[in-house]
Amino acid sequence: MEIAEITKLAGSHKKRKRVGRGRGSGMGKTSGRGHNGGGSRAGWKQRGMAEGGQMPIFRRLPKRGFNNALFATRYNVVNIRDIEDRFEAGAHVTSASLAEAGLIRHKALGVKVLGTGDLTKKVTVEAEKFSKSASEKITAAGGEAKIVQSKGK
Repeated sequence: MEIAEITKLAGSHKKRKRVGRGRGSGMGKTSGRGHNGGGSRAGWKQRGMAEGGQMPIFRRLPKRGFNNALFATRYNVVNIRDIEDRFEAGAHVTSASLAEAGLIRHKALGVKVLGTGDLTKKVTVEAEKFSKSASEKITAAGGEAKIVQSKGK
């Protein structure tokens, strides 16, 4: 028997904490909730950023520069290999057919086709954006890469 086996067995079945089962249990009376206040009552939750009177971290740190998170245009990303796997030769690939095939989730977002993988079938692909390698692979296979206008964010 080795020490690793002993500690593994010792810590593997921790007994659950039974609160409110008398003073002798160590978790009686207030059951670890302190005395008065919201924290002692059911249904209360503390705000995630609250630091109890201390200046919160997001106010202590300086804010500099530009963050593009609010202004970025997001796309559903589809690779050439996925189109190769899911569609037949001569297919007309649109955002609706991609959603039907289970390749995109958010129908409100546009579609960007990336060039990972190889394409051997002739397909017509309609999307908001194409990477350079993706459009080259589609045209090399005899297909067509059509850029359509996006619906919005």
